[in-house]
Amino acid sequence: MASMTTQFATSRKMSIYDPFNNIGMCENTFGHAISPTDASSSSRVDTRLANKESIGPSLEDEAAKTMSDKLQRRLAQNREAARKSRLRKKAYVQQLETCRLKLVQLEQELERSRQQGVCGGLLNTSNGISSNNINSGIVAFEIMYDLWVFEQRKRDNELKIMLQNQVSEPDLRISVDSSLNHYYELFQMKANAMKADVFYFMYGMWRTPIERLFQWLGGPRPSELICMLMPQLELLTEEQLMRLSTLKHSCKQAEDALSTGMDKLQQTLAQGITIDITRIGSYNTQMTLAMERLEGIENFLNQADHLRQQVFQQMSRILTTHQAARGLIALGEYFQRLRALSSLWSARFQKPTSLNPSL
Repeated sequence: MASMTTQFATSRKMSIYDPFNNIGMCENTFGHAISPTDASSSSRVDTRLANKESIGPSLEDEAAKTMSDKLQRRLAQNREAARKSRLRKKAYVQQLETCRLKLVQLEQELERSRQQGVCGGLLNTSNGISSNNINSGIVAFEIMYDLWVFEQRKRDNELKIMLQNQVSEPDLRISVDSSLNHYYELFQMKANAMKADVFYFMYGMWRTPIERLFQWLGGPRPSELICMLMPQLELLTEEQLMRLSTLKHSCKQAEDALSTGMDKLQQTLAQGITIDITRIGSYNTQMTLAMERLEGIENFLNQADHLRQQVFQQMSRILTTHQAARGLIALGEYFQRLRALSSLWSARFQKPTSLNPSL
């Protein structure tokens, strides 16, 4: 009996929960999670993560450096373009100021000559018009036109250099738009000065004789300019050729309509003057009516310049930027050659000077 009691007490003591013993058992149960093999695997993962972290920033740094270099080049190009633009503007302003002073001096000389009565008997050797009829507005336009031609040559040279250097498309587009606006400024100059003497612009008296050979309502025919430019443009697509052909046809129709209107104006003017030409008292009425009809000439000339501007705008939309640049260069060269040909024609009877001083 005593032995049974002793065994029961022993078994009861062993079944009592021992926290220290359970901690040891837990350690044995989860001990495989931190085995040496698993520890080495964990270290390799950590190494790969560290390597990935070390490679990532270097690639990002290289990409950022590349973007920074492109940005710096772009900023440098913009600064250079802005510098050239400021120089052009400064030179243009200086030329305008010089011409303004010349114009003021010319007006003072004319006024002084009128006061002294010297101009009364003098004739202009070029067209036989009295010097008293010199129009200061026309003189100002001629000075401005000379400046315009000078600026146009400079812009054409810049376009040539840009095409040779293969500049970016946006920079070339800026220069093309600037050159187009330069032509639009000429149309505005003509519209402003036309009120001074519409016939001066009707017959292109500010242009050289060879240029006046191709004169039509104050300038060249737009359809002829299209025919001249098309062979100068490279790699025209079928769609571009079709659109240019349509533009030329529409332009020709508009030219014919303006020419017909101008012919009718001339006929009406002639008929208005010759009706009852011998009747006494009809002179003043006929002259008043004729003056009113003559004012329509200015409207026709403005419409002709508006047609030229529309052709430039449409061609700018049809052509690529590089083609438009080539077209502007060809157009400027065309006018320059007409002026040069006129100079050669005027000098054909002049005795050539010898290059050898001993002859």
